[in-house]
Amino acid sequence: MSDEIRSTEELLEYFQSGSKPRDKWRIGTEYEKVAVDAHSARALAFSGPRGVETILKRLADRYGYEPEDEEGRIIALKGPVSSITLEPGGQIELSGEQCADIHCAHREFQRHVQELLEVTRDLDVAVLGLGMQPLSRVDEIELLPKARYRIMYPYMGRKGRLGQRMMKQTAGVQANLDYSDEADAMRKLRVSFALTPLVHAIFANSPLTDGDLNGYLTYRAHIWTDTDPDRCGIPRFVFNEGAGFEDYLQFALDVPMYFLIRDHRYIDLTRPPGLTFRQFMERGYDGERATLEDWGNHLTTIFTEVRLKKYIEIRSADSQPPPLMLALPALCKGILYDADCTLAAWDLVKRWSYEERLKLDDLAHKAGLEAPVGRLRLKDLAVELMQIAMVGLARQQALNERGEDESIYLVRLFDQVRNGYNQANLVVARWKGPWNYDLSRMVAGVSYEAEGIV
Repeated sequence: MSDEIRSTEELLEYFQSGSKPRDKWRIGTEYEKVAVDAHSARALAFSGPRGVETILKRLADRYGYEPEDEEGRIIALKGPVSSITLEPGGQIELSGEQCADIHCAHREFQRHVQELLEVTRDLDVAVLGLGMQPLSRVDEIELLPKARYRIMYPYMGRKGRLGQRMMKQTAGVQANLDYSDEADAMRKLRVSFALTPLVHAIFANSPLTDGDLNGYLTYRAHIWTDTDPDRCGIPRFVFNEGAGFEDYLQFALDVPMYFLIRDHRYIDLTRPPGLTFRQFMERGYDGERATLEDWGNHLTTIFTEVRLKKYIEIRSADSQPPPLMLALPALCKGILYDADCTLAAWDLVKRWSYEERLKLDDLAHKAGLEAPVGRLRLKDLAVELMQIAMVGLARQQALNERGEDESIYLVRLFDQVRNGYNQANLVVARWKGPWNYDLSRMVAGVSYEAEGIV
């Protein structure tokens, strides 16, 4: 256990220690995927001969991953540079390596999907290119037997109407990016938060829930609005002139804690009246004092649309079909790893008030790219944003073996956006059309086997 924290200066140093020179910047991606019974479309259980734990065991046996267990159950796999972890409802996540370019991430994701399909093929399991479980209700999905989730799950039920859906049903893609110093970090944080409505509209892919259309294009994004107001959403302070690490620190200090970890044991802190990290630092808890390890764990329980740790996490995109999974990190790298492109992206969204940002984000959940922005639609801004990103990637000149830059990972998505649709629009049209409200047809249509990898 690390030493006790003596002052908030140590917490600021935690963020400052993430600063890296430009030539050390990397891009990391986390890919969550929902798996279902290929015939019934019901969420795959964690337990049992065809469950998610069996999939992990097969991956470990065939490909040499090191199993990680909790209470005798395999809950994760560790590889040389990446890991495979599970979300609370058994969503399978690849936590990718820190790559110098998107080509590296693409090779890794290809390998992961090939391995995953190889071990699931004879289990009658389908991995879906959707941002939510399409059929199984919350109480029908097995909760991962992990101490962290046993604490969080009942607390979510008390804090919001939809938090337990978030835990068990949703799947997203996350891009992780580096920063050079405090000013660069806050610039990237501010721009990323400001782009949230556009990211929601571009990557919307969760229109099906509980067996039918749910009235949203990204229901996953809507779920986060009624999960836990203490730790979710778009905080106002990031748009304040001169906001810095200190502002994020003060925000995080007042977020209630879920737990402490001592000797590999989770101590539940969610019972009333609750304990913020600030209070924990000031008075301790049951003889325990706050450490930097506690601070790092606490930061992972903040679920804003963009999150600051020793790097920046952009968390707003629904999970996508395989050919589009690299589009989020490509978009973010193009915009945020070129200073001119960062400024150009900010110019698209800087004029909105805080209240306008929240209103537009709500509109994006239902209307997607058709959401109105004055006399324009989000589609118009999304086209400009993607053009900016493609310029940024072309300038960065990270080439694959065929001499192609990273903008190749945005081509398919850009075609969709220019034509005014996202994956959710496609799913809705097919659900009402060729799938004829048939879940088995839907599963066949959005499975990784059908989509393939590019």
